[in-house]
Amino acid sequence: MSRLEVLPPASRNTKPKLLERVRETIRRKHYSLRTETTYVDWIKKYILFHHKRHPAEMGAAEMEQFLNYLAVQKGVAASTQNQALSALVFLYREVLRQDFDWMQNLERAKTPARLPVVLTETEVHQVLAHLDGQNWLMASLLYGSGLRLMECLRLRVKDIDFEYRQITVRDGKGAKDRVTMLPEASREVLKTHLQRIRLLHRENLDDGYGEVYLPFALEQKYKQAGKEWKWQYVFPATTRSIDPRSGKQRRHHLDEKVLQRAVKNAVRKARLTKLATCHTFRHSFATHLLQRGQDIRTVQALLGHKDVSTTMIYTHVLNRGGKGVMSPLDRDA
Repeated sequence: MSRLEVLPPASRNTKPKLLERVRETIRRKHYSLRTETTYVDWIKKYILFHHKRHPAEMGAAEMEQFLNYLAVQKGVAASTQNQALSALVFLYREVLRQDFDWMQNLERAKTPARLPVVLTETEVHQVLAHLDGQNWLMASLLYGSGLRLMECLRLRVKDIDFEYRQITVRDGKGAKDRVTMLPEASREVLKTHLQRIRLLHRENLDDGYGEVYLPFALEQKYKQAGKEWKWQYVFPATTRSIDPRSGKQRRHHLDEKVLQRAVKNAVRKARLTKLATCHTFRHSFATHLLQRGQDIRTVQALLGHKDVSTTMIYTHVLNRGGKGVMSPLDRDA
């Protein structure tokens, strides 16, 4: 439902404020709530930085001043600076409908090329040994299936295929679907987990709830689909909350911080010196498959990489020592 449909008649000719237009444009393009929140926040900061001037009155010089302020005075990372730039380009192109030559010449900050942190198979199992219950199950899927954290949290019941032992990742990075394996070690645990979640879902239905968010306006097309078991999140939140877009009380997926904190504690308890995070499991998944002789094109498909060059970064671990060269100290060893 558009904003104009819910406003009182006297307000229908009122032009929406800029940030409201930004939100409407983002939702029309089916961007995630996370992206909406991030973009709106950066646009607010941009406007406040220039003493509340309207962005339509500004251009390349003002944008460059803001980005330089972020890099020099605030000391933000290159990826953060590029995120702010993406938000501002979206504002001018998609909301204000301005696409000037200077926008084509904007240079993004160069992100440092860093090698991924990779755990050995022994280290992975040491970390998993300090996780239990739902946290163990999620971490086992990050490592055993190569999922990103948010891909794991956004899994729906319908995305799990126990017979074919596979997981379908819907609308992953780059708005692409892909299929990856369901680890045998996680299979029975996941079945038991889903039995418990189904009981919770039935209790919610009995209480008059049990509806879940549906993407791409499916809620309007299939009125009751949001209450169906197949659409429920595999890892739902412990409590219901208000959907900020619809205003409905629903049970969303688990907050990512739950697993992030659990993995951080598990890495500490395992006494590892590597700076391992949830995403390290995905790096380790790819590296260990290559170590076992899996061809790189298959690993690329499992990870959902657009270009094989992205997957090639994991081959650095396959070299023995630095670039596969023997140290002169070990020559006579």
